[in-house]
Amino acid sequence: MEIELRLEEEKDYRLVEELTREAFWNIYVPGCNEHLLIHNVRKAKQFIKQLDYVAVCNNEIVGNIVYVESKITSANKEYAVLTFGPVSVLPKYQSKGIGSALINHTIKLSKDMGYKAIVIYGDPEYYKRFGFKPSKEYRITNQEGKYPAALLVLELFQNSLDGINGRFDEGTLYEVSETELEEFEKGFSNKEKGYAKTQERFKELSGAYLD
Repeated sequence: MEIELRLEEEKDYRLVEELTREAFWNIYVPGCNEHLLIHNVRKAKQFIKQLDYVAVCNNEIVGNIVYVESKITSANKEYAVLTFGPVSVLPKYQSKGIGSALINHTIKLSKDMGYKAIVIYGDPEYYKRFGFKPSKEYRITNQEGKYPAALLVLELFQNSLDGINGRFDEGTLYEVSETELEEFEKGFSNKEKGYAKTQERFKELSGAYLD
């Protein structure tokens, strides 16, 4: 299967929102909000257009990754880092290496851009394959000063975070109100919300912290 990676174009926006909705529907919670997240992220000043990539197979967009600039606040100083997500792949194309291709490609580009690190919330078991480690290893906490099990860090250069520890701040970009989501959903076809086993893993990670 041949996959082309290219920058997302404005004409792709709606299609990518639809595939994102398909990719995440009922995965973490009944329904999803990731399609609204990506819609909002593109309009934010922190959005990194140079790292907004789609995966194309047989002239069909089957995957997408987006990045924003975030920061680590340490000793009253701010250090720019990157955050990516959502990473979306159409269900019928999942487990074929497309998500990995998008992540590996944009990690390389992130290095070329000179960023020190990528900080995300994700499943440690999945992201360790890309070199992500628990944030506790770098003494980087969330805004409450805690170490969530899902908070992960990838140094883009050896020792690039030396002397940098503190609180990770992704701002309010990834916050979505139920009212906003309900209104946004009106523009999409009806889908039934329901339970999936993957939701248990999400609950487990959401409530897990490292001492």
